[in-house]
Amino acid sequence: MKPVKVGIVGLGTVGGGAFNLLKENAAEISRRTGRCIQVSHVGIRRDTNRYDLTGVKVSNDIFAVVNDPEVDIVVEVIGGTTTARELVLTAIANGKHVVTANKALLAEFGNEIFAAAEAKGVYVAFEAAVAGGVPIIKVLREGLAANRIEWLAGIINGTGNYILTEMRDKGRDFADVLQEAQALGYAEADPTFDVEGIDAAHKLTILASIAFGIPLQFDKVYTEGITKLTREDVSYAEELGYRIKNLGIARRTPEGIELRVHPTLISADRLIANVHGVKNAVLVQSNAVGPTLYYGAGAGAGPTGSAVVADIVDVVRALNTENSSYVPHLAFQPDELADTPILPVEAVRTAYYLRLQANDKPGVLADVTRILSDNGISIEAILQKPAHEAGTVPVIILTKPVIEREMNRAIGSLEALTDIVAPVVRIRLEALDA
Repeated sequence: MKPVKVGIVGLGTVGGGAFNLLKENAAEISRRTGRCIQVSHVGIRRDTNRYDLTGVKVSNDIFAVVNDPEVDIVVEVIGGTTTARELVLTAIANGKHVVTANKALLAEFGNEIFAAAEAKGVYVAFEAAVAGGVPIIKVLREGLAANRIEWLAGIINGTGNYILTEMRDKGRDFADVLQEAQALGYAEADPTFDVEGIDAAHKLTILASIAFGIPLQFDKVYTEGITKLTREDVSYAEELGYRIKNLGIARRTPEGIELRVHPTLISADRLIANVHGVKNAVLVQSNAVGPTLYYGAGAGAGPTGSAVVADIVDVVRALNTENSSYVPHLAFQPDELADTPILPVEAVRTAYYLRLQANDKPGVLADVTRILSDNGISIEAILQKPAHEAGTVPVIILTKPVIEREMNRAIGSLEALTDIVAPVVRIRLEALDA
């Protein structure tokens, strides 16, 4: 059979990693596919000497790659959602299969892209878009296809996990660790996507769509970052037997689906609470298998390049056996995607960690517990720390599960007390029984 020709658009960390793997493991990959896979065309904005491009056509006009009639599969790894969207849609219109690592593009425009691919009879593969080298897309689409997914929770941003790990292990402040993460290359010069939860929200959008058979709905994901966390909160959580992780959580409920990214307290004895540094992990609860955990490197040339090449292998295998063998892009048949409502965060039910600064005087704690009781909130545990020089006492409260709107009302009443120094810090707490 004639070789399958691949065009790579973008030769940075991910594109370069995929390019190297296709060369280094060419014989092994050919054994798996029954076809030779050749990188025939590369589109790069600036010339590079980092890779041996002998025999490969190089274009500074990246659209030359998707318009090249010799290219069978286009690999898009330039990032962003403007040029990348045009590039991918052009490739599809030209009848080319697409492999992408672009989570933002799929989270925001995936519905349009997948519809175009279905109409044209081509495939868009995207394992590398979530959790790097962890094959979580394939797990949800294929490995757990017999199951009804109840919920999933993931550490799906390595930068945020690295920061929280350093804050816990070494008692460091957020700003200090962020600066180090930028110096090490874990965080961008503008770290907003990582530390404000946007990157994780993009990935959660994709995971939830595949898990529950719903359209991609990035605009409905509740997103909260880690910038307001303090080393004191990390330390108090540890003292109470918990770790703080920035989780993406998707949960099926009778009222609808929860989609939320935020800092979360998890019991320290849970496996996912012990995922440290820049590693990623996704915990999936399904009705037949029960809880399963998927762990590994969430970024980097090797892990993410590996996921890109695995997608190329899948597409080539499908080319060998007709397009009808394709697994649907979002796991469910396109006309079977459900219009299940996405719950607003105010309707979510969860437990809470509360930290408040109270004046060191009699009766204040009684006022606090009364307000919580009046709002139907039961207390699980209270931790009172030594008074500060300013005369205030840190009080840490763990609550039992409550609807968020009720917690919001209670916090408003607490902050209205003259003996409470606003704001009251609150972090959601999840049992994650796995």
